Amino acid sequence: MGILPKHRTRPLVNGERMTQPEFHRRYEACPEDEKWELIGGIVYMASPLKLPHSDYDDEIGYVLGTYRRATPGTQVTHNATAILDEESEPQPDLGLRILPEYGGQSRTTADDYLEGAPELLVEVAHSGRDLAMHGKRDDYERAGVLEYLVVCIEEQEVHWFHFPSGDVIRPNRQGISRSQVFPGLWFDKVALLRLDSARLMEVLRQGLASRAHAAFVKRLQAAHRRHS
Repeated sequence: MGILPKHRTRPLVNGERMTQPEFHRRYEACPEDEKWELIGGIVYMASPLKLPHSDYDDEIGYVLGTYRRATPGTQVTHNATAILDEESEPQPDLGLRILPEYGGQSRTTADDYLEGAPELLVEVAHSGRDLAMHGKRDDYERAGVLEYLVVCIEEQEVHWFHFPSGDVIRPNRQGISRSQVFPGLWFDKVALLRLDSARLMEVLRQGLASRAHAAFVKRLQAAHRRHS
């Protein structure tokens, strides 16, 4: 009694400690409507998401999607499983990566999972602020993610980390924050917190029109030619 048949997989348990391969095997056997993450070797079941989370996810996705369409060789991820290392398999809310054939540092597995660290990951934190700002932040930095953007809804805060330098990306005098990894990816922090789509797009268009973005597109194209 208490022993599962050989054909069954033991369900995941919140707070359980395990390695990524074991977590991945058992997660694949879970019902499709369940969301689990492995952070720092510990299993977490995601909480139900409220409408404000959806609003911010949509707004940031709008900006990233517009940037991607103007920057060949990049890809936006939405709640995609990321296999980062032996202790980490999260499902970040959003991400932006350089495709491997354009010189990116992550790759796609044979069964279409994301493996390795995307260049930018994004989390929208409501009740899970501590996990986003500590557990996930530590995992992402350790795995080699270059930038990490966190929107904390209740606190109305935006944190944008640039891990290689150990710095925080801060707004300039005009209130605009600029990615150091993706030239031309500019955010107005206040507009983001206010869900001001018009202002967000105005600032992004300025970034996409910059010389830095044009040079970045050329570098991606050159990397793709070398790969080909």
